[in-house]
This record gives sequence, structure tokens and C-alpha cells, in this order.
Amino acid sequence: MNLIIEILKAIVLGVVEGITEWLPISSTGHMILVDEFLHLNVTPQFKEMFLVVIQLGAILAVVVLYWHKLWPFGIENKRIVPKKDIWQMWFKVLVSCVPAAVVGVLFDDKLNALFYNWQTVAIMLILFGIFFLVVETWNKGKTAKIHSIGELTYTSALIIGAFQLIAAVFPGTSRSGATILGAILIGVSRTVAAEYTFFLAVPVMFGASLLKAAKYILAGIAMTGGEALILLVGTVVAFIVSVFVIKFLMGYIKKHDFKAFGWYRIVLGAAVILYFVLAR
Repeated sequence: MNLIIEILKAIVLGVVEGITEWLPISSTGHMILVDEFLHLNVTPQFKEMFLVVIQLGAILAVVVLYWHKLWPFGIENKRIVPKKDIWQMWFKVLVSCVPAAVVGVLFDDKLNALFYNWQTVAIMLILFGIFFLVVETWNKGKTAKIHSIGELTYTSALIIGAFQLIAAVFPGTSRSGATILGAILIGVSRTVAAEYTFFLAVPVMFGASLLKAAKYILAGIAMTGGEALILLVGTVVAFIVSVFVIKFLMGYIKKHDFKAFGWYRIVLGAAVILYFVLAR
């Protein structure tokens, strides 16, 4: 293994992860495509773990940018006190996590075997691309009912979690895309929908990374020093890129809707089908 070449590949994969994890265009779909042209020269088990665990870098970007909205404690009169609104937000996030967490723990391996393929990714890219166009057209001119996370009810949180479940089952859907669409459909403003999606990603992606890393370790597979370096580089790059992408998205949605991402998904889905059909 040429370590320098593999590190360069990890940098590219980190960039792809950092961009596609937060934009509603499916990180899985892009990773599958990139992997066709940029094979990491590592074991299949390590690569499977790597593609999930580098999400920790993306999570850290959210934590750093939104620490003041995520840390549930403050200081008053030199005493540490809980912030009620942030604790309530975290309870709602946990409610949203329940559907995907239950299905992920029980059926993770089976779902990967059934749906982790280019056919599912291409279909979901196109379907949710069309869904974006339909929802944004339907939503045009309508006034959002929910303008802050504090206004979200637990029922709303569960509905958003159900949309996240779709993304957990079918790769190519886009976790951020599914949760944003679900939130918009129940009257949440785009800005709040995006922020809640970021916050929801923290336990979801941390849990997915922890689960994948635990399976890798429990399988008794030893990670080499070179593999550890590749994982570190990919994670750091994903963090740096995510910081810029999150800032870009929050600025973008203040003036634009998500139709551009819908069209992009449709084109990408068609490109995936065309590539794999011709490759055969």
C-alpha cells in the first residue's frame, strides 16, 4: 500500500463527505460513485467502517458552530445551571431518533445487504429529487407555522424522525434531505428545518459511527498504523469542509428554495444509472 496515495484518496473522500453530508444530495450516493473511480487500497471491512466513521468529523463541525445552542448548561451566579430550552430541544431530538435507532440496531446488516447498491441509490436520488420539486412548488407562497425549534412539538419531532427513517433504510435518500422535507411539510421554516437537521445529526451520526466501529473492533480486526492515519485524515478533512458547507447552506436557504438540489439529484440519479448500465 502506497500510504501517500491512500492519504490523498482519504482527503478526496473527506471533501466529498463534508460537502454531501449537509447538502440534501445524498452522501451515500456520491460515496458509491467516488468509490468506483477511487478505490481505497484497504480491506473491505476497514473501508466499510471508514466511510461511516469519517462522519464524526462532520458532526464535530456542527458541535463547534452551534455549541451555544447545543450545550445544555450555563453559569449563573457562579453556579452551573441547566438551560431548560436546550434540554427540551434534546428531548425532541431523541424522539426524532427513535425510529431510525430501533431499525438500525435491529436490521443494520440486513438493510445494507438488501439496499446498499447502485440501483437503490439511483432510484432514491431521482424520487427524492422529484419530491423536492413537488414539495417546494406546493409550499411556494405559504407562510411557515414554526419559526423556532422551541415551537416544535413532540409529535412534529416524531414525524421528522419518520422521514429520517426513510433515509436510514434507503441509501441515496439523503438524511438531511429527508428530514428537511419532512419538516417543511409540517410547516417548519427552511432555516429551522436545516438547523434541526444539523442537531439531529449529532446523536444519529455519532451512534452510527459508534455502532460501525464497535462491530469492526468486536470482529477482532486489527487496524494498521497506516489505516489509522487514513481514518484520521479523512475525518479531519470532513470536519474542515463541513464548517464551510454548513455556513454556505444557512446563507443559501435565506434567499433560495431547494429546487436546485432537486434537479441536481435527478441528474445525478440518471448519471448513476447510465454509468452502471454502460459499465456492464
